[in-house]
Amino acid sequence: MSRTTQRVQFPGHAENLLAGILELPSGEPKGLILFSHCFTCGKDLKAIVRISRSLADLGWGVLRYDFTGLGNSQGDFSTSNFTTNREDLRSAALFLGREYTLPAFLIGHSFGGAASLSMAMELPSVRGVIAVASPSDTHHLASLLEQMNPDIANRGEGFVTIGGRAHFVKQQMLNDFRSYDLRTAVELITKPILAFHSPTDETVDFRNALVNCGLESRTTAPFSGQRSLISLPDGNHLLTTNGEDCVLIAEITNAWCQRLVG
Repeated sequence: MSRTTQRVQFPGHAENLLAGILELPSGEPKGLILFSHCFTCGKDLKAIVRISRSLADLGWGVLRYDFTGLGNSQGDFSTSNFTTNREDLRSAALFLGREYTLPAFLIGHSFGGAASLSMAMELPSVRGVIAVASPSDTHHLASLLEQMNPDIANRGEGFVTIGGRAHFVKQQMLNDFRSYDLRTAVELITKPILAFHSPTDETVDFRNALVNCGLESRTTAPFSGQRSLISLPDGNHLLTTNGEDCVLIAEITNAWCQRLVG
């Protein structure tokens, strides 16, 4: 199926204009999917582009966008945090509702997956969440950033280099990461979750997927909802070591979402 690509803008956190790309199939889409990227990445990460376009080829409309202060979006990254990510995600969903139709599914890679999971129960139109290499908490990232540059804890700010780029980080970001209880929020999700994760992920341990899918729970009671985990053998966090992983994610996501929309 052929597709079209549209560049869009919409107000996000603090009215900053966020940049997005909407991939649409040539015919009426089966539904719209909102794609959130990983920490300091962007909508143009190769894996996100491939998955989005593959889903559009399979008949879905997919909006991928840049969080505040990243990619082509306005704003100051150092003032962003998990709370603003959630606000940006909500703004993207409302934009789709105003201009097209509300998203039926959320998909997120890594920290974008965490944001998507956290918003699952707050967006009535969402029928399910696809979490790709996603963490089960937001606290670990705060600790990792402090390890990368102790000045953030000692002086309240500092630069960290991620993916070859320097990012200015303030203590407020870490405090916000530590204030959110993602694990409890995920336990309370009653909507279906589809997780993709590599057992050899070098950034977010595979155990996070087990937690998100209720396979490693703090209680003996099973989680609500339907949770499915697909392993990506020999894959890495950015989905670059196995060229078929993005195709696999798109094809399984297509079948899973189509089943849920009937």
